[in-house]
Amino acid sequence: MQESAQRRPRPEETRAWESLVAAARRTVADGLVVGTSGNVSVRVGDTVLVTPSGVPYDRLAPADLTGVALDGRQVLGTLVPTSELPLHLAVYRATDAGAVVHTHAVHATAVSTLVEELPLVHYMAAALGGPVRVAPYATYGTDELAAHVLRALDGRSGCLLRNHGTVTHGATLDQAYDRTAQLEWMCRLWLTAASVPGRTPALLTEEQVAEVGQRLRGYGQRP
Repeated sequence: MQESAQRRPRPEETRAWESLVAAARRTVADGLVVGTSGNVSVRVGDTVLVTPSGVPYDRLAPADLTGVALDGRQVLGTLVPTSELPLHLAVYRATDAGAVVHTHAVHATAVSTLVEELPLVHYMAAALGGPVRVAPYATYGTDELAAHVLRALDGRSGCLLRNHGTVTHGATLDQAYDRTAQLEWMCRLWLTAASVPGRTPALLTEEQVAEVGQRLRGYGQRP
């Protein structure tokens, strides 16, 4: 238990916490994590709200709101923040991310043990900025792991963690979560195709994926 927070949460932080808890619970419902593995964070101004360490997501309540400053100093709540706080803060300091999602998704973790980079089996790799890299293994919760992740995320919005899982970030929590789901789907797709005896999956080129990236910039409804 840490010392009492220095201030009460603001209304926008309370709303963001509700969305964060919903996303954390969804990672369990969608099979992306087991138990209390994985973690979720969202940035509100200069404060980062994070899931607390070791607390089952279905037990999180409004009073459990946990927030830190960008320097890691706890400013909201009394529960200990996630052990992966160094990773989350590193992403926020290095990017314009509004949210970060970290999971132990089964297919993505399996792929992380097999390759240095997710093969370009589908054009939606463009939604993550291009070929998805695998960050070298390091013990969870360490600055070493955070540094590996930043290198793997260079020019990307998602990466795999060797023998560990996934990290994605986005402008919003919904976008970060959708990128996690997309990454897990692509990993499952490659594993499925690669498992067919005597056949090798056809892959796209980086140029083909880059072309899709250009088209995705205009995808969807106009504001």
